[in-house]
Amino acid sequence: MSRRTVLTSGAGAAGLVALSGASAGAFSLEHFGTGSASGLVVTDLEVVTLTDTSVTFGWACYNGPHPPVGGLRPTVPSDSEVLLGPADGTAPMKVVHHDPTPRGMHLVTITGLEPNRSYRFECRSRGIAARPGLVATNQAWSPERLGRFRTLSTPPGDYIRTIALVNDTHIGEDEHGILFAGMPEPIIQEPGADPFPEIMLRGALAEARAHGVSRVLVNGDTTSEARPDEVRKFREIMDTYGTHGVDYHVTRGNHDRPHTPSSDLAAGYEAFPVLEGTADHRDVWGAEFIPRQQMWTTSIGGLRVLGIDSAMLDASGGEILPHQMSDIAAELAADPDRPTLAMAHHPVTREAAWTNVSGPIFVLNEHDANILQGHFTRAPGVFMMWAGHTHRARRTSPDAAQHVDFVETASNGGYPGGYTLLHLYTGGYMMNFHRIGTEEALRWSARSRWAGLGINPDYTLGLTDHRNYVVHRDLSGI
Repeated sequence: MSRRTVLTSGAGAAGLVALSGASAGAFSLEHFGTGSASGLVVTDLEVVTLTDTSVTFGWACYNGPHPPVGGLRPTVPSDSEVLLGPADGTAPMKVVHHDPTPRGMHLVTITGLEPNRSYRFECRSRGIAARPGLVATNQAWSPERLGRFRTLSTPPGDYIRTIALVNDTHIGEDEHGILFAGMPEPIIQEPGADPFPEIMLRGALAEARAHGVSRVLVNGDTTSEARPDEVRKFREIMDTYGTHGVDYHVTRGNHDRPHTPSSDLAAGYEAFPVLEGTADHRDVWGAEFIPRQQMWTTSIGGLRVLGIDSAMLDASGGEILPHQMSDIAAELAADPDRPTLAMAHHPVTREAAWTNVSGPIFVLNEHDANILQGHFTRAPGVFMMWAGHTHRARRTSPDAAQHVDFVETASNGGYPGGYTLLHLYTGGYMMNFHRIGTEEALRWSARSRWAGLGINPDYTLGLTDHRNYVVHRDLSGI
């Protein structure tokens, strides 16, 4: 099964698990945008990013109400306006942003805010207040429903550096949102536009540069099916950022696994040697980057990054073979207190296994997950286990290793379409998801918003505090 098939299979049940435990009964349709001004509906309001000094809002405009399910819904170009004021103030909110440029999907960042302070807000187009359009953003306590948010507190201590986290770039993919057997009709890129995975990856790298980020980590599913031309294109784009193993680092995802020539006769797999221990698998990705089931480490200052290959040979789920697990154990045991960010494409907790739409078969198998978490319990320096694969923004509870932050970050290639910045301080860290804000990236985000019969966005966006949060932790060793 392809990643697309497994990710969205059972999508009818996605509404039950997409909300990180939120109750669908907590909202009423009256809170969704009803539209005015010649039928314009201003909806899909999202507090996309919350930092200690800024907030980023997203919303979209449509001509008429949302369809009940599925279907690509074209946006309507409109102006953008944001009103803001302190939540404890009594004066009317002030217009802090107005842009007459007509856009269908809006993304507005307001800076210069105070850390750990509550604000009131309203986003408008053509004078119509934007309303939440997803269940996840329409809970009674959600900032989009309340019209209020609180900026994050600045992590204690001195600022050290920022690292960009990217996952699920899927270079080479040209159809988005297939459930099974080619159904429903996939969402494809606009005629004449560049391939959407390339737009999204290039956009993420450009914005990372603008943020002053010098290191980028890419956590699996870098390609659609590890075809030689896809691997080369991914490498070509990443090399614009710097040197592999120095400026950027990658792990393998299930889509980057070895393939057999018979799986795609036109791909060109046969030009590569047969992988040892297999009948006819060719490891195109491994020939370019890291051999199969081999861990790696790199140092970013005093930070140790531990990269794990969790991809199986012929399935979408995850495993760590014994030789790699032994290498991981030895690496951690050699310096257990060193601040360490571990990264593998597949999530590793039971909560992740039972809350993703495809169930336990889609994540790291429980046997290997238990062993890995056991190694983490004996390495106090491990502070984060970062995964991709599910395309969602979600933190899950440890089964062991209570000192580790188990987090999945949202996908780069499709909605919500972005990357995450990890800001490190001597006293902790701040995680912030950012949607890519280029015009071409926003146009694709508006299209891919309708993947999975319109259910997928609820599942992938998740809750504000699962994609924007602060952890207090002694990271002075970095």
